[in-house]
Amino acid sequence: MHFEQSAILTVHNHVITRNPRISVTHDKHDKHKTWFLHITNVQEEDKGRYMCQINTVTAKTQFGYLHVVVPPNIDDSVSSSDVIVREGANVTLRCKATGSPPPSIKWKRDENMKISINRNSSEVVEWEGDVLTLSRVSRYDMGAYLCIATNGVPPSVSKRIKVSVDFPPMLWIPHQLVGIPLGFNATLECNIEAHPTSLNYWTRENDQMIHDSQKYSTETIPGNPSYKSVMRLHIGDVQHSDYGIYKCIAKNPRGDTDGSIRLYCEYYKLVL
Repeated sequence: MHFEQSAILTVHNHVITRNPRISVTHDKHDKHKTWFLHITNVQEEDKGRYMCQINTVTAKTQFGYLHVVVPPNIDDSVSSSDVIVREGANVTLRCKATGSPPPSIKWKRDENMKISINRNSSEVVEWEGDVLTLSRVSRYDMGAYLCIATNGVPPSVSKRIKVSVDFPPMLWIPHQLVGIPLGFNATLECNIEAHPTSLNYWTRENDQMIHDSQKYSTETIPGNPSYKSVMRLHIGDVQHSDYGIYKCIAKNPRGDTDGSIRLYCEYYKLVL
């Protein structure tokens, strides 16, 4: 019988329970002295104490314990999914797993990047526990976080949770003054950080947007990490009318920013 469930499973060679996974046999060669209880396709609910009883004048009993191990399984219904948060806010990621024995949870980042629990503490490569709280997140915290559940029963399982950090565009200009002689080609450059990806364009002093043409060509080069990019304006065959102020402008749903570059005439020096 299953002792915890107080359920009689077999009597002699008859199966009493309606559970089709239960059967009983005995050893015919030792005059029915040895009996075996068989459980097929073992389930977690089968765990516990089992009692074998011999009904003599004084009943004799013997106990056995079935310990059922179950590999870990992450419960998506109560675990975090991908999250988008503004820079400076707090984020709490949860990862709940079942299994027997109870699984332990640890967190890691892609490519073994360090986890910043808060801005004042040291960074860690791993964090243990089913809850990971990130305080005052920055763009450097953006990326994938792996929740890994293990309990010594293979296989281990993991869940990938992507944290996206939104912030308004920021830009800096390597060269705010660019000198180019008449007839030469010029390239103006602005470096941008923004998430989500910004809409980028160039204007002249009169705020007129610059479009690709025989005179101008524009490009935005994605960087690494993905929130970085470089925008460039190529100006061909520079003439007097091309000198002046150029603006690089970046906009996204969190805000906008701009920067100015002055293109001036630098006389070509002939070295004799």
